[in-house]
Amino acid sequence: MDKKAIVREIEAHKDNPALRFRLKKRTEQFTDLLFLTLFDQETPVSENLDRLEVAFRELVDLACWEKEKPCKEIWASYVGKLPEILEKLNLDARAIAACDPASLSLEEVYMAYPGFYAIAIYRLSHELYGMGFPMVPRLMTEYAHSRTGVDINPGARIGRSFFIDHATGVVIGETAIIHDNVKIYQGVTLGALYVAKKLQQTKRHPTIENNVTIYANATILGGDTVIGANSVIGGNAWLTASVPPNSTVFHSPEIRIKTEKHAG
Repeated sequence: MDKKAIVREIEAHKDNPALRFRLKKRTEQFTDLLFLTLFDQETPVSENLDRLEVAFRELVDLACWEKEKPCKEIWASYVGKLPEILEKLNLDARAIAACDPASLSLEEVYMAYPGFYAIAIYRLSHELYGMGFPMVPRLMTEYAHSRTGVDINPGARIGRSFFIDHATGVVIGETAIIHDNVKIYQGVTLGALYVAKKLQQTKRHPTIENNVTIYANATILGGDTVIGANSVIGGNAWLTASVPPNSTVFHSPEIRIKTEKHAG
């Protein structure tokens, strides 16, 4: 097959006219600029808000394939939410610094903690998700996922003072609800009990109430599953049913240690 024939074959199979991977790169650049604008003391806020607006217009052109949806009107509402988002993120950073004895400063949390970065991009994408902006919120959280190993769907609802320690391997599903002052550790999954497309509009992921701690590699599944306030879920626990407030749940594996005596 000659080159012209190959080109025809490839073009014949490129049947999605809205699939522009430039959107992915532009979203990542927008996310980086947004993060710096909110946190970096050397990044001018006023000037960068203008740059962000220009970048957002390009995202609108690339992402809003349904022309009847008023995507261009979203920026003013979104930028008005940024002070409130920043206030929540500062609470998250303080919660991390207060809870982690290895943290030496707030500056370290902002710059070096993957859990904080993942939470920051989640909160910034969640507002766009709630406004119905297509594709971009998910690309933002997937960008954070690629950098941190933390997979938070932008549709999840997360309260104040949220703490993810060590971060890697955490999965929080689209319909998960997390209340205030919750701490989770690496490898935690807040997932669906089972997956089927017909469940798209239903609550599939658990609810975590105030002041809950979930230790490493615990798995909590199901939209009807509620972890009651002030509970502690131990590492490697597997839960598909609700837990009342003030509970302690732990997994007890059987560990055997065998030693052999060697002849002297």
